[in-house]
Amino acid sequence: MAWAEFILAFLIFFASHSIPVRPPVKPWIVLRVGAKAFAILYSALSLAVLWWLIVAAGRAPYVELWPWAPWQSHVTLAVMLPVCLILAVSIARPNPFSFGGSANEAFDPNRPGIVRWTRHPLLMALALWATAHFVSNGDLAHVLLFGSFAAFALVGGRMVNRRRQREMGEQWQRLSMLVQRGNIIPRPSYISTFAIRIALGVGLFFALIAIHPFVIGVDPLS
Repeated sequence: MAWAEFILAFLIFFASHSIPVRPPVKPWIVLRVGAKAFAILYSALSLAVLWWLIVAAGRAPYVELWPWAPWQSHVTLAVMLPVCLILAVSIARPNPFSFGGSANEAFDPNRPGIVRWTRHPLLMALALWATAHFVSNGDLAHVLLFGSFAAFALVGGRMVNRRRQREMGEQWQRLSMLVQRGNIIPRPSYISTFAIRIALGVGLFFALIAIHPFVIGVDPLS
């Protein structure tokens, strides 16, 4: 079956992102390997399966839904810079509202940073990434791929909200009200770190352009 690899990669991708983080499974793994090792292993697994899924979409039968035009690549490149910046200022930062927060006890609702705009910056980055690539890939396999990612990011945010609200109770509402009045500008003591993160985000953008032809097989500048 020509679509077999793509379907299998899709199923394993969603299984690998849902099963390890479920309440009965995650505590069992964390107890044995530790929270930091779990985060590293889960991230590595996620990236590996994502790469396979994207490659499988490229190997799936080509069924054109709309023709490619040069302006579509410009849209993708323009959106990818904000995606990289969002990732740079969000990863390994305290965020008690989301699933990817680090050292959440240090979260300052008066200086929430990007959490002032969105409680789930990583899911926002995923939605933007998927939408940007949706535009420049008009074949059936990639439309299914990136359309599913965009929908997953939007629905996932609501699911995480409900889960975290149950877990945090009244603290969730209290922090939400404080965040809405918080200052997005970081504290002076964090300015240098913020600048480094922005520089890393720009570097990530150009690094992705450089490795894209070798990892994905498509040159985004061609």
